[in-house]
Amino acid sequence: MKEGMLTEEMFHFNSKAWENFGFSVELSERLANELTVDYVRRKQEEQEQQEQRSGTRIITILDDHFPALLKESPDPPQVLYAMGDASLLHVPSVAMVGTRVPTAYGRKMGADLAQGLCAGGLAIVSGLARGIDSICHDAALLCGGGTIAVMATGADIIYPPENKSLFAKIAENGLVVTEYPPGTRPHPGLFPQRNRIIAGLSLGTIVVEADEWSGSLITADLALDAGRDVFAVPGQANSPKSRGTLNLIRQGAKMACSAADVLEEYDSWLPNGHKNTYNRERQVKEAAESAAGHLTTDELELYHILEQGPFTLDELLQHSRWDFGHLHSVLLSLIIKKQITQLPGAIYKMI
Repeated sequence: MKEGMLTEEMFHFNSKAWENFGFSVELSERLANELTVDYVRRKQEEQEQQEQRSGTRIITILDDHFPALLKESPDPPQVLYAMGDASLLHVPSVAMVGTRVPTAYGRKMGADLAQGLCAGGLAIVSGLARGIDSICHDAALLCGGGTIAVMATGADIIYPPENKSLFAKIAENGLVVTEYPPGTRPHPGLFPQRNRIIAGLSLGTIVVEADEWSGSLITADLALDAGRDVFAVPGQANSPKSRGTLNLIRQGAKMACSAADVLEEYDSWLPNGHKNTYNRERQVKEAAESAAGHLTTDELELYHILEQGPFTLDELLQHSRWDFGHLHSVLLSLIIKKQITQLPGAIYKMI
């Protein structure tokens, strides 16, 4: 029997059950069984035709191929429509979620973390949404890593529409899954439902950047409900886009400043060829922290501002609220210490 197919065990027809379909006659057990077998056979044929038309594979919770982690979650879906490399369902993975409108810092952290985690042997799970989701999917694909997009629609309804190209790349080089049949259109109530699958497929969930009311915090709550880890990327204290992640850290979420912070939690899950990746990541991180430890208080303050992304001199004057002479002095000191660099147009960025 092909995986994903309906089986007779899923249907327990008897004369009473058939009354629900408008039959008022009493059926013999033999006839009821024959009708059940015929019904299952026809449904199997319909599923095969549907898979051939759409390129999707149907995986039920009764299949051996159904992902074990998802099955262990509090509310697993009964069926998955999968398009792409279904073997990714059995690769250790982490979820990466966040705001639809990230800052330059959020975009960089999302991409860097996704690539570092893929290099360490983990797949990236996200929701194909705008912003952080798309950035993390794309970063995983760029470095040849595995990524799973969980949709809140049918696999034939791409949402948001501008992600049509990204969807095609994931379907070809990663995996797209949904619990909704073809033709299901986006609806607000379906997205929180989708989030439970993102959390359920993953060893842990990383919130990259999120404001106080971000929908990505729902995924973090669902991860906790499933007994999974929650990580948060720390951001600038006065940035609205960091309020959600900073609140998570206050509540006990683990800080994810680099891929090493996540990889070291899952050493036993990593493929042998990737066991030492997080050690190299840790060494790079410690070297950067050591260098930052030699900065003065003002240098550190400016260093953390520039972590959010490149800024012009005028923008740095606004953020720091220093006079021009003091700002220029601190910038020059950071350049000499090889912490930042100056670009054409009086734009400064971290090295």
